[in-house]
Amino acid sequence: MADAPSSCKEAFDAMPSRFKKDAAKGMNAIYQFDLSGDGGGQWQVIIKDQTCEVKDGKAASPNITISMAAKDYLDMINGKLNGQMAFMTGKLKISGDMGLALRLQSLFA
Repeated sequence: MADAPSSCKEAFDAMPSRFKKDAAKGMNAIYQFDLSGDGGGQWQVIIKDQTCEVKDGKAASPNITISMAAKDYLDMINGKLNGQMAFMTGKLKISGDMGLALRLQSLFA
């Protein structure tokens, strides 16, 4: 991927432009990302009415929380780390609606 993000902030900033609104028909969900370590932070991704909004910080009541090291998150979105493997080896932790985790990949180009 030529335009691979080099930081978590860059990755989240790019999410709205990579959002596939047709894949989000009828969806209303808040994804909370808690990324630890260098370059980490907290972001909320709000999918509602086929729109995608990204905000810094912690959501009051997210539908799903995804926790992992910032470095592992970047490796995962850049295709260097398989999401299922990350989950099975404990690098990726998910609480809340697992169905939303499975849907996440289809929402972004």
